[in-house]
Amino acid sequence: MTRTEGPPSLLYAVKQVELAVRARLDERLRGSGITVPQWTALTVLARREGQTSAELARNAFVSAQAMGDLVAALERGRWITRTPDPAHGRRVLIGLSDEGWSLLERLAPIAAEVEASMVDGFDDAERADLRALLNRCRTNLSD
Repeated sequence: MTRTEGPPSLLYAVKQVELAVRARLDERLRGSGITVPQWTALTVLARREGQTSAELARNAFVSAQAMGDLVAALERGRWITRTPDPAHGRRVLIGLSDEGWSLLERLAPIAAEVEASMVDGFDDAERADLRALLNRCRTNLSD
């Protein structure tokens, strides 16, 4: 096998960006009382409340077991609510509490700063293109 010359693969580049974003968020959220996985779960709930733990796990990119621990921590922080699903007696739906909304509002500048740093030097069209291309990649892989 010969060595490959040239730029890294797209898969490698995407993973490197993910790791850099995670490291920056870890750094910036330190001291806020919340972890990146907890923040991610809250942002998922902000987009769509009323998810089961299993749905939230899928949408927040963690295992169901890890979500159980996350939900327990989010409850301790009083950042979420858990209510029985009126349509399915045994299901419990998770939503954001007032404290959860306040926390996300307080942390929004941190997320905005990390995102701005990531796309520093991009113009509006490049940012829109990047968002569209990443969404297309996600759609292609979700089939």
